[in-house]
Amino acid sequence: MKSKILKYITLFIVLLMIVAGIYYLKLPNRHKAIIKTKFYHGFGIVDESWNIQTNDTFIRLVTPTLVIDNIYKSMEGPKVTNSFQLDHTRSDLVWITSFKTKAVSTNEVDQLSNDYVCHTNVDFYDHEHYSKWQLNHRIGEQYPRLTSMSNGIERYRFPDGFGFPVFTDENLFLSTQSLNHNIKGDSFTIKHDITIGFQPHQKQMKPLMSKTVFIMLPYDSENPFQRLTDNNSNMCLPVETKNHSYTNDKGESLSGHWVIFPGKKVYRYTITNQLQLKESTTLHHIATHLHPFAETLAFRDKTVDSILFVSKVENYSDKVGLKSVSSFSSKDGVMLYPDHDYELVLTTNNTSDVNQDMMASMFVFLYDKEMDDKLKSYKLSK
Repeated sequence: MKSKILKYITLFIVLLMIVAGIYYLKLPNRHKAIIKTKFYHGFGIVDESWNIQTNDTFIRLVTPTLVIDNIYKSMEGPKVTNSFQLDHTRSDLVWITSFKTKAVSTNEVDQLSNDYVCHTNVDFYDHEHYSKWQLNHRIGEQYPRLTSMSNGIERYRFPDGFGFPVFTDENLFLSTQSLNHNIKGDSFTIKHDITIGFQPHQKQMKPLMSKTVFIMLPYDSENPFQRLTDNNSNMCLPVETKNHSYTNDKGESLSGHWVIFPGKKVYRYTITNQLQLKESTTLHHIATHLHPFAETLAFRDKTVDSILFVSKVENYSDKVGLKSVSSFSSKDGVMLYPDHDYELVLTTNNTSDVNQDMMASMFVFLYDKEMDDKLKSYKLSK
């Protein structure tokens, strides 16, 4: 009797493993990377710990080990996340002023190519952050992303005198993902080394508000992966429909991650609603996120037909990847108006002979007058 039970249990386990194996093989690359990363960390095959160091001017976060065992295009590679505080031992108001990310070896010293950095996102918890300043009407207004660094633009600093105010014991959230467009063969390991710079509170500092604007293109929700024709060339083929998919107020399906075919193409998308400008303000910094084969991304004022900034891209000539992506930074700033319409204009040139994927976004930092008024009250109370 016991032998029969053991036999059935063994058979069940074998069948379960077969089903799990078939399920795994059918998963897209990005989901396989998630499972493998959890497996490597969960069973202690590679280092799963974070190395976090902080002082009065910066916090450094070195990730657990990431295993690169495949070609991982943008948004596909192994990734890790972590909730953290600049310094949990105190509750001082400070100003975040700079960001840097890089790929390093597992000894956490030797720098590797930043071709292994897909993106590093830094978010804040809007309920915690805004409730401290009695700005509860902002909670849930938009996704609380502070910024993102990505391949081609791995570091930047706000203009002098500007920053994002936080308390040192306030919770922040980090998500960083690896990239590998070119290296095939044996697997290798990396880590990401992220540094966030900050400085003590000073009365002359001006607060910045982060807004994320990005191109979204319509697609056929009934047949999302059909090849486009000249009759519907304004639409896109989404890379997938579970992530980076949206619905506009007309009920149309839109994708922020789409396929580009070989050759040149221009894409446009109105971002007025994403900006949500309630009053005139000044634009002081822009960090751009793009994928390989992008050439330029322009921030345009449609109302006065004026280009406010063009982010220029240098692609590698001998491999797939972004060598550099230009950013915008200005102490004086550029005026934006609530009664103007704005758009992003993207130019791409897919020089390969296969379809590629594309995303195009800007993290724009605007002078935050409402927060500045709160800060003045805060300073008077000290």
